[in-house]
Amino acid sequence: MTGETASMSRIAIMQPYFVPYAGYFRLFAETDLFVIYDCVQFPRRGYVHRNRLPDHKGQPQWLTLPLAPADRQATIQTLCFAEDAVSRLATARRKFPLLQNLPDEWEALFATVAGPLVPWLGRSLDLCCRSLQIDCPTIRSSELAIAPQLRGQDRIIAICKALGASSYLNAPGGQNLYAAEAFHKEGIELRFLPSYEGSYWSILFDLLTPPTSARLG
Repeated sequence: MTGETASMSRIAIMQPYFVPYAGYFRLFAETDLFVIYDCVQFPRRGYVHRNRLPDHKGQPQWLTLPLAPADRQATIQTLCFAEDAVSRLATARRKFPLLQNLPDEWEALFATVAGPLVPWLGRSLDLCCRSLQIDCPTIRSSELAIAPQLRGQDRIIAICKALGASSYLNAPGGQNLYAAEAFHKEGIELRFLPSYEGSYWSILFDLLTPPTSARLG
């Protein structure tokens, strides 16, 4: 997947999550362009830098990416890995059987946790999409000239307009955040995915546990 600014009819806009659950990738599968929403405040209790995987007892435990200290108001695009992230992540992985003896491409990814976070997350999402046989280009919202004072729905609409989108697809949990009328006034159709009924484990569980397949629905 590569960033591009050509006009796209159907787009999704979402914060970049660390190896998210399978349902997240429905946004890639159903759109022409996925916007990595990195120009907003880092949600410290969210899934940008962490996710849960089963430990040796099959219990969910957090796997957290080691990040450098950041201001509480920091945006996602400014986050960087800690200097010792490679060794810290290697240590953290030991409590997860799923992360032992990884395929080479995943091992290489986990060995390159250095520098800015978002490009690394982009590569991880790309690897997930290739594993799921989904072909969808991406672009970072921080690459667009969006007025910094715009917030919430207004910011989403501005991104849609900047990319020439005629349709904006969102996860079902966003139905209380947006008003269809506001999008319609700008010539944009607001759509939502149907409820997700699959597993909420990290996609890694689906991709690395036989049979290695993930159900997006």
